[in-house]
Amino acid sequence: MATTFIVRTDKTKGLVPLHVRVQYSTPKLNLRLKTPLNVPIEKWTLSRSGAAWANYAQSESGSFVVSKMEQIRNAVDSRIRDGKSMTAKDLEKICNEIIYREERDEQLRQEEARRLAEAEAKRMTLSKYIKLYIEEIFSGARQTDKGSNFAYGTAKSLRESMTVWATFQKETKKTYDFDDIDMPLYFKYTEWMKARNYAINTVGKHIKNLKSILRCAESEGYNQNQKFKDKRFKGTRVEVDSIYLTKEDLEKFCAVDLSKMPVGYQQARDIFLVGCWTAQRVSDYNNITRDAIQSYTKRTIVDVPDPENPGKTKPEIQTREVMYINIRQHKTGAKVAVPCSTELKNILERYNYQMPHLADQVINRYIKEIGKMAGLTEMVEMVETKGGTKTTVKYEKYKLIHSHTARRTGATLMYLAGMDVYDIMKITGHSSPNMLKKYIKADQLEVVDKIIDKYNYFD
Repeated sequence: MATTFIVRTDKTKGLVPLHVRVQYSTPKLNLRLKTPLNVPIEKWTLSRSGAAWANYAQSESGSFVVSKMEQIRNAVDSRIRDGKSMTAKDLEKICNEIIYREERDEQLRQEEARRLAEAEAKRMTLSKYIKLYIEEIFSGARQTDKGSNFAYGTAKSLRESMTVWATFQKETKKTYDFDDIDMPLYFKYTEWMKARNYAINTVGKHIKNLKSILRCAESEGYNQNQKFKDKRFKGTRVEVDSIYLTKEDLEKFCAVDLSKMPVGYQQARDIFLVGCWTAQRVSDYNNITRDAIQSYTKRTIVDVPDPENPGKTKPEIQTREVMYINIRQHKTGAKVAVPCSTELKNILERYNYQMPHLADQVINRYIKEIGKMAGLTEMVEMVETKGGTKTTVKYEKYKLIHSHTARRTGATLMYLAGMDVYDIMKITGHSSPNMLKKYIKADQLEVVDKIIDKYNYFD
């Protein structure tokens, strides 16, 4: 006796359910169960030794039925041989497990795939972190280590760098995650930027910003990869040639007749000149308001001739109204106080101490045109590094004027006027003389002239 399969039907065509029968004398068993398997009755009645049955058994539906029958038979026989008990429920369980195995496995596979997809959707990737990081610094949800909002210039720089990073991934057809950041990727990325003729400082800025985001991700527990901390993984920076305007340049710049030009030209020139007289960044000098302008009375005791005692003097208190501008620098948060020069006062009075605001791009376009009108067309030689190659290029001076030239001009003219470096730093907000030094752009002849006037060593 053994495990057999039968059908119980009067039908001569169509599908009929297959029954399994388990008959044993030892142990005594006689179980019958209707299975979920269906077979075409016209195929089931075929001779098992004939070609027609063989063809059916090899077909997709037939092979499935035959395979399941064999598996059920083997499972039941094995259980009996092992001396285990067998009930109708046991038989039903065996049949269902075998018949629905592929369906169950597929369901488990789909559930696992869905679980992995959900886990991946929740997992913080580098791309998702960058997107969130940029959104948060612009919304103010993410702040600096000092607890203040990111300066707009800093936020803009980070966004620009991440746009370049996204373009790199798109063109290389690969999305990089935290674990992909290593030295080979660093070399690939920097070479990609150099191939697009990026200036060396631009490459350095983008690498620096990427590292900044990777450090934040590490501190928040998302990035476990330390390879970006390799000392070679760095943003190279070189000193960039830039210009400043001499006193003579400023005089020419101020003398340009803008009466027939749109009002924006006069405003752009005045905003730029405020930058020259304050030596601040454009984000600071382009937003000066009435509240920032303060004044106090300075009292000084001086000796003056005593009319009642010829040949003698007497002390007298002299007063002078001193005007200055309080500025909280956007980039660093440093608070500086800048004394108002006569030129600066004149400009502020022109606008009733409420400076107009223009976009940086507009200021840059207008002041270049004014520089050209002022005749600032002398050729200036600049050393540029692009695509990893240094080249010497000559430009007409006015083409090199932009909003940040005002800050360099202010710092340089203060230096040439003999101001102490540390006093200049109090105005510019620089944290060290080395940082300030990058802004002092006096040419060699002016430096020599300053040294000759100050010291007699070369007499």
